[in-house]
Amino acid sequence: MVHLSWLLTQMEAQSSSGLVLSRKRRRESSTRDSEEGERLGKYPKCTVGLKNPAPFADELLPVDPKAYERVSMEEAKRGTRANRPVRVYADGIFDVFHSGHARALMQAKRLFPNTHLIVGVCSDDLTHKYKGFTVMNEDERYDAIRHCRYVDEVVRNAPWTLSPEFLIKHRIDFVAHDDIPYSSAGSDDVYKHIKDAGMFAPTQRTEGISTSDIITRIVRDYDVYVRRNLQRGYTAKELNVSFINEKKYHLQERVDKVKRKVRDVEEKSIDLIQKWEEKSREFIGNFLQMFGPEGALKHMLKEGKGRMLQAISPRQSPNSSPTREERSPSPTFRLPFFTKTSPPPSPRPHHSGARGYLISEDDEDEDVDEDEDEEN
Repeated sequence: MVHLSWLLTQMEAQSSSGLVLSRKRRRESSTRDSEEGERLGKYPKCTVGLKNPAPFADELLPVDPKAYERVSMEEAKRGTRANRPVRVYADGIFDVFHSGHARALMQAKRLFPNTHLIVGVCSDDLTHKYKGFTVMNEDERYDAIRHCRYVDEVVRNAPWTLSPEFLIKHRIDFVAHDDIPYSSAGSDDVYKHIKDAGMFAPTQRTEGISTSDIITRIVRDYDVYVRRNLQRGYTAKELNVSFINEKKYHLQERVDKVKRKVRDVEEKSIDLIQKWEEKSREFIGNFLQMFGPEGALKHMLKEGKGRMLQAISPRQSPNSSPTREERSPSPTFRLPFFTKTSPPPSPRPHHSGARGYLISEDDEDEDVDEDEDEEN
């Protein structure tokens, strides 16, 4: 009862969240018609995981089979009362339990608003007889199924073909499985009598994932996985590998390590070469910018050379010098040791006793000419 009440609480929470999401989508579609695609609503934060695994059917208290009355498909789709969930049965091998199994059980759980999902798992004897050898033994497969969140009850040693007695014993309303005919045990479809009785509820297979596909991957890459497990510490005896093959795998692993090291060195060298090329291009560009034909250094040298020539070369005299008559009279100046009150100088500059005299630049030029004539 505690488990059933918890399920009802979770169903109410999911239905209320679904209503909120549907209203939200309607509002978004009305306001954002121009957007392409449909945005999925986000779920509110909640804890929906189970704390305990699903119980085994043979561990539950027995129920009077006379109280069992099967519901119809219409009643199941409308929804049954809280204390009468629709009991849906799904069976299988569930070897190497994967997402395809989980999705099939999820679809079976969602067939009706109020569903109690019972999952039957076949034993090793039946499986090896009708289908083949399994990777996981029956106990491992039982335990994997009871820890799936969609499962409410697990039937161990489930039958290969469902009999009316089995359906009545477990009070099964519907059987969920994919609609592809399942030929086995001398029958073209082991679910044919279930379909004829109107108790079959089809589900969809998940493409691209199956136990056979996973086993095929392992067989195809057998050497890779053997070497992987040898690296992880498994012995050759545990892996059923001969002594010669063990040495071969170890040698291959060493060769691969050397290859990986060489590849790493090559990648690093390629990175160094690329970086060196980038730096070299940058260095060459800077060098040409400084020392090239039109580089900054040439302009600096030209400018410095011009300044040096300008500093060391004398100024050129004018082409024609003015004659003496064309010269403007030179201004007269008074020696500092004569006063303004001194008498005018005598006409001869060599007379003694004169207290002051005027000297002009014209007189100096005449004296210089006379001295040059005397020397000649």
